[in-house]
Amino acid sequence: MQRLYDFLRRHPTWVDSFWAVALLGLSGLSVVNLHGAPGQQGSVAAAMTVSVVLCVVVALRRRYPEPMLLVACATGLAQLVLDVGTTIADFAMLVITYTVAAIGSRWASRLALAVSLVAATLAQIRWPATHSSFAGQIAIAVFQTVPFALAWVLGDSMRTRRAYFAQLEERATRLEKEREAQAKVAVAAERARIARELHDVVAHNVSVMVVQADGAAYVLDAAPDQAKKALETISSTGRQALAEMRRLLGVLRTGEHQESGEYVPQPDVEQIDELIAQCRTSGLPVDFKVEGTPRPLPSGVELTAYRIVQEALTNTRKHGGPNAGASVRLVYFDDGLGLLIEDDGKGAPHELYEEGGADGQGHGLIGMRERVGMVGGTLDAGPRPGGGFRISVLLPLKPAH
Repeated sequence: MQRLYDFLRRHPTWVDSFWAVALLGLSGLSVVNLHGAPGQQGSVAAAMTVSVVLCVVVALRRRYPEPMLLVACATGLAQLVLDVGTTIADFAMLVITYTVAAIGSRWASRLALAVSLVAATLAQIRWPATHSSFAGQIAIAVFQTVPFALAWVLGDSMRTRRAYFAQLEERATRLEKEREAQAKVAVAAERARIARELHDVVAHNVSVMVVQADGAAYVLDAAPDQAKKALETISSTGRQALAEMRRLLGVLRTGEHQESGEYVPQPDVEQIDELIAQCRTSGLPVDFKVEGTPRPLPSGVELTAYRIVQEALTNTRKHGGPNAGASVRLVYFDDGLGLLIEDDGKGAPHELYEEGGADGQGHGLIGMRERVGMVGGTLDAGPRPGGGFRISVLLPLKPAH
């Protein structure tokens, strides 16, 4: 059935031709039966000619709506002039009125409406009903005009509905393209921001290496143990700097100039306490717990952890509602750092978290995923059962190769 339906939709003229043939058959029987009856006007040949023309109008109505309307109007005038009474084929007048109102030009639709409003009256004047009073004649004309008006109204409603759905489809397509473009811009902007921060981290590590190297050179002869410690620090810091530089090279920006200014320390895990204290001061209750044994982490991991917590708590303040609360769990594993941030607010659509951003600069989950991906971690985010939002992050301590 679906194939048949699709076939019929692809070949509307064939469907209209089928109904035109059926209408022509019924009209031919009607003309033959009525010929010779008392009061019947016109000849069989004229009536059949009119019927054939009107059936052609039905067959070609969707392919040539405006020309078929003009043909139908001319045929109606010929009926009046040649005194060819109405037949079943005149049903084509209703069909072409609906068609033009639905898919025809505006001028054709207005013409169809005007003709529809006067056709029944002209027919009643030309062939008045016998044994009927003047009021009865008016009533018959009005009764016959109603189907034409309904056909035009229905066609015009279909036109409006098609235009509405076409506009919705066009708008959905445009919004989808805009959404994709915004997502690409968001990713590019977030990568640029991460690149700047990682640049600062690498510069900080190199500065530490320089200081330690100077110190080792100064105490090399007087205190060999201190010099050895300094060299070990240089080695460890250098490895971290190389790892951060590899990630930096992965997000290098094309055609963007480095911002001038002094290098400043980047946020780390220890500053999460200060961040949560600020949230509590602003009215957001936050339960913060640290599990496992704290230890030094790579600078990129610490920066990512801080930004994830900052982003999550910002989203809670923006979307959680006035009575929302949050909890932050920081878990030290042997080979990674885990973060669990949950809130019990009213929650917001997932798309808002995708589009929102910490302090107006990030882009919600888009930025979080970019940050976590930079250090080879994983992120799982979504609404909690019963309300609120949950973000779970695992950051490896060793960079993924």
